Amino acid sequence: MTARKSNTASKQAEQELVITRIFDAPRELVFKAWTEPEHFVQWWGPKGFTTPHCTIDPRPGGVWHCCMRSAEGKDIWCKGVYREIVAPERIVCTDCFSDEEGNLVEPAQYGMSDWPKETLLTVTFTEQGGKTKLTVHHAVPLSLAERMGAPQGWNSSLDRLADYLEQA
Repeated sequence: MTARKSNTASKQAEQELVITRIFDAPRELVFKAWTEPEHFVQWWGPKGFTTPHCTIDPRPGGVWHCCMRSAEGKDIWCKGVYREIVAPERIVCTDCFSDEEGNLVEPAQYGMSDWPKETLLTVTFTEQGGKTKLTVHHAVPLSLAERMGAPQGWNSSLDRLADYLEQA
């Protein structure tokens, strides 16, 4: 199961980073990869990162909290609150940096001094003939996202998701 390399990053309302991928996997499986920790830890983070900690409570008001660890051993903690979960169609949640205990921290702590303290993430899952069209909307000004390497990070993570889905 591979992802078609038709990545697009574009402005939506001139503010948002948008990345779309087609995965050769059923929509339910791709959705589970985003909402079940045992799947999520297998692919989350750019190439070379691992996810040694992950909790997910996929319901409105529920929290996700994870740690990405770089190859050099640097931990980056993230956290968000689900605003909307429509299985297996859509996830809407906040995205923030945190510490190990889940307390929100300034993005500058992780070298992202210009990054907003909280962003909104919307992920949609659309069935396309047995495959899944996944669209990530990250509500970050595109110029900032590009300057901070967000498109590269997302695309690297989604490459890892494609690899994981091939084996699932």
